[in-house]
Amino acid sequence: MHECVPRIRGFTYIGILFALAFVGFAMAAVGVMWSTAAKREREQQLLWSGDQVRRAIASFYTNGPPGVREYPRDLAELIEDRRGPVLRRHLRRLYADPMTGRPDWQLIRLPDTAIIGVASRSGGKPLKHAGFSDADASFENSDCYCDWRFVYLPALGRVIPVGR
Repeated sequence: MHECVPRIRGFTYIGILFALAFVGFAMAAVGVMWSTAAKREREQQLLWSGDQVRRAIASFYTNGPPGVREYPRDLAELIEDRRGPVLRRHLRRLYADPMTGRPDWQLIRLPDTAIIGVASRSGGKPLKHAGFSDADASFENSDCYCDWRFVYLPALGRVIPVGR
């Protein structure tokens, strides 16, 4: 009877090792799922924040002094538009780029330095490749977030997608 005891102890040790390995793999899988979910959330936030800036540029352009149609020269003008007798706020605050975590948007400018849009500075590869709104249709099959360009062009008074 005493001869069986050492063999049982060996199997218990191996069983514990397998259990620890299984727990490790499970934790890694949960980590990957959490990371993917967090990235999807940041993508949604990027689409929302970029659209807010684009809409603010459109509002700045269309709501200037009578007869004046101009783009902002600086994003701060979207927060405090002092072109008229009354202060206008086209944007509550300058949102951070969710992919970088900083308000360091890449500015898309006309040759005269007027800002017509923004894009993320992130070179990360998007998870989302389809199912965008009409305004963001050019984002489909993009290779990086920097290709998601939130631009306002006044043709017909609506948001126009700008290609890569």
